[in-house]
Amino acid sequence: MAMRTRGVVAAGHAETAQAAEAVLRDGGNAFDAVVAAHLTACVAEPVLSSLAGGGFLLAVPRQGQPVVCDFFVQTPRRKRAPVDIDFRPIHADFGTARQEFHIGLGALATPGCVRGLFEIQRELGSMPMRRLVEPAVELARRGATINDFQAYIFDIVHPIYLATESARAIFADPDDAEHMVGAGRRLSQPDLADTMELLAIEGADLFYRGEIAQAIASACASGGGHLALDDLRHYQVQWRAPLTRNYRGNQILTNPPPSSGGLLIAFALQLMESTELGALRFGSRAHLTLLAEIMRLTNKARIEAHLSAVEPLAEHVLLDPDLIALYRAQVLGRAAALRGTTHVSVIDEHGNVASMTASNGEGCGHIVAGTGIMLNNMLGEEDLNPGGFHRWRPDSRMTSMMAPSVVLRPEGARIALGSGGSNRLRSAILQVLSNVIDFDMPLETAVCAPRIHIEGEHISIESGYSRDVLNHLQDEYPQHTLWPEMNLFFGGAHTVSQRSREFHGTGDPRRGGVAIVVD
Repeated sequence: MAMRTRGVVAAGHAETAQAAEAVLRDGGNAFDAVVAAHLTACVAEPVLSSLAGGGFLLAVPRQGQPVVCDFFVQTPRRKRAPVDIDFRPIHADFGTARQEFHIGLGALATPGCVRGLFEIQRELGSMPMRRLVEPAVELARRGATINDFQAYIFDIVHPIYLATESARAIFADPDDAEHMVGAGRRLSQPDLADTMELLAIEGADLFYRGEIAQAIASACASGGGHLALDDLRHYQVQWRAPLTRNYRGNQILTNPPPSSGGLLIAFALQLMESTELGALRFGSRAHLTLLAEIMRLTNKARIEAHLSAVEPLAEHVLLDPDLIALYRAQVLGRAAALRGTTHVSVIDEHGNVASMTASNGEGCGHIVAGTGIMLNNMLGEEDLNPGGFHRWRPDSRMTSMMAPSVVLRPEGARIALGSGGSNRLRSAILQVLSNVIDFDMPLETAVCAPRIHIEGEHISIESGYSRDVLNHLQDEYPQHTLWPEMNLFFGGAHTVSQRSREFHGTGDPRRGGVAIVVD
């Protein structure tokens, strides 16, 4: 879609996008819109978003310097013994793949979402929080209609959302307590509506110092969690300069360390720049062989740079020119031989760009009493704890693959993108960037094109490639999974762009994405 307009939004649900649309239509800026959108996502996309989660905003104001707002989760200040905590495994079935998650109050890290949204509104927004919560509050009272994609997600994670009485009271089908609310049914969340209204009146301290903080700390003390009142009281949002790299004349801005997703995307782009990727045919054997090798080497470099350990020098190590040259040589030599996360992108009529990725993990199964808020399970996410569970460093920012990104193109266009999908999100962002820059694809084509993902020596391949190419990839990677159709496994890269007064937006269909151009 393209027209002269007041802005554009792309998000993972129609209600989420419509909340941003309403704010833009009323004169709010991109940062107001992204806050309203995320609040509404907590209602419309409850598995992917929660007030007890965390995330990142990459903000590119029309006037001023680009900045990253890090409101991701923090590890607790004190660690209880594993035998004393509520921490247990469940299995999520994606149909073609199964993934293990850990839930319980022992999986809860200190949430950053509420503090982050309030700081974004205060520092960058133009509307009061009371206005920004209105779409979410109205939807929570009215009830969000469960669409097919949300029903599919519910089916995958139902062991979590039916794990406790408090969660079942919200998410279980009223006619069948063994199943979650199904497609076409309304999911009302009056407690969550009340909580959002109170937060808008009383501010973030209600969550971090007031009644909600007391309820979280009390539940953890008696129920096997690490979190205490001090963790909530001391939580701070961190503002950073984005990681910036040039790729074929395009300025790429993304999430800096201590999170690793943006760093790994920057590393992969450095490898790709040494190749003539755009000279290849998209989806050809040569293209996918090269792309897969770059992904494989990026994973290898992540391990060799000890990136998962959140080393302070990781950026200097991974982007060191000598290391890049070494891996580029491997790419060229090979070529010659040949996680619950949601994203919102907004650009307003003034050219402000907001790219926000946030997550609640999958949720730990526990609702904060009387609030409707599902707590996160970040300490139970294998991807965030590569050194093993219970080995996290107390009172430290957890690393993340989330990488909200912005592209400043040489001709003046701006693109905002990001993705959900745990480790797969960096593969999704990398491929969309390459599709736009290397293959000159329109936005919708770039987002909807089939994807691959490398994890260790295993390749996952989405449908849409030729049989000859599929056979070749299966020969190259004996460990492989073929997905018969588009799937949320490969992320959800909701993307918007603006050039002069022309706006485009594409919601990734893999995660129920919706884009709205605001008249």
